[in-house]
Amino acid sequence: MLRRPIETAQYRAIRYGQTLAEQDAVASVESKGDSYDNALAEALNSLFKAELIRNRGPCRGIEDVEIATAEWVHWFNTYRPHSVLGDPTPQV
Repeated sequence: MLRRPIETAQYRAIRYGQTLAEQDAVASVESKGDSYDNALAEALNSLFKAELIRNRGPCRGIEDVEIATAEWVHWFNTYRPHSVLGDPTPQV
């Protein structure tokens, strides 16, 4: 969910909770000030930026972003070697 800087923190918190509920999702935060709560998401965002955005270059519009993201997620979940596991692909 993208947020605008003019929104208040309270509005964002309420709307964020509503959006999660609408999608049957659960927030991935636990305790206040725990820096490890967001580590997995930050690591995945870093990979996304390095492997897709920097390698491919800028997209021309939102449709290009959506298509490129779907293709990257499919590649990541199916074909990308995972070095932590000895470089097998998820297909194995």
